[in-house]
Amino acid sequence: MHVHSHILIVEDDLVASTTLAAYISKEGYRVSTAPDGETMRALFAKGDVDLILLDISLPDEDGFSLLREIRRQSEVGVIMVTGKAEDVDRIVALELGADDYVTKPFNTRELFARTKNLLRRTVSARLVQQDQPVKRFAGWTLSIPRRALTSPGGEDVHVTRFEFELLATLSKHPGRVQSRDSLIDQVSGRDRAPSDRTIDVLIGRLRRKIEVSPANPRIIVTVQGVGYVLAA
Repeated sequence: MHVHSHILIVEDDLVASTTLAAYISKEGYRVSTAPDGETMRALFAKGDVDLILLDISLPDEDGFSLLREIRRQSEVGVIMVTGKAEDVDRIVALELGADDYVTKPFNTRELFARTKNLLRRTVSARLVQQDQPVKRFAGWTLSIPRRALTSPGGEDVHVTRFEFELLATLSKHPGRVQSRDSLIDQVSGRDRAPSDRTIDVLIGRLRRKIEVSPANPRIIVTVQGVGYVLAA
């Protein structure tokens, strides 16, 4: 699988970029590097990038702006790299559609492991068989084969990869409470920090898209101290 995977590293630190590119290339992946947004756009426009490692702090524009731009046109895997440890940067990255994030200084082996995990999920998603089921709840339709969410009125509603995976996981067991730890294991497949709010952020985003009143949810319900349940 990985022989054909193309990873784009967007990083203005030449030493960091070169070191990471060499490590990933040694593992058999095809790697391109971009020191700024303009170069990233030119490489991404070729249409064969499978995953982007995107630094938040770049010389010409910030990574958040580039992430917004990427998400307007593609669901390619994106791992944000930040030099700040504050939760706000991580949450903003998730809100904008990032699939994962790492904090500098990062462990190269850990970042590579996260990259492999994300690539595995994205490639598997492309290979989803067309006879897989369609889930329905509260008038909504979640098509697993199409990875699409349709409103009760018949309109397609955009969801990010993580949002889709979370909703699909909840819809497989309607009425069953699922813990945050279980959900994050199934959705992201990465190690958890004690204060990890990934699932809470994703739930909030989904509620704003599918609930009549996100502040008073009726479809995805919180079970205090335990987790969430698809109640509809």
